[in-house]
Amino acid sequence: MKHLTPLETWAFLQANTRALFVDVRMEIEYLYVGHPPGVVHIAWYEYPDMQAHPEQFVKQVSRETSGELTRPVVLICRSGKRTIDAGLALEAAGFTNVVNVVHGFEGELDEHFKRGTVDGWRFDGLPWEQL
Repeated sequence: MKHLTPLETWAFLQANTRALFVDVRMEIEYLYVGHPPGVVHIAWYEYPDMQAHPEQFVKQVSRETSGELTRPVVLICRSGKRTIDAGLALEAAGFTNVVNVVHGFEGELDEHFKRGTVDGWRFDGLPWEQL
């Protein structure tokens, strides 16, 4: 698994237009917090059970890639943590080009326990949209 900062990810996506960009956050995060344009939403886990279902996740990603295991798959979440487990599940299923967006969409917590002030997709000024 490759680990790229949001800015590196943006450059990677521009250079690899066939890459599948996947937001693994819960639907409420994806809709109301915001997301990069063009990203495909496939939750790693969802409310209320908050339990990951790796087989379902892999199946959905595989459907989006038409089973092409070498197609680049870029994963983003809130802070770059959920994507590690999601990426490992994809690699275990045979995907060979998985990218984790380090710091994710909202970034790490600052000293006041707030996100978006230290790093992350939005902090870096990259394109995003919300409902």
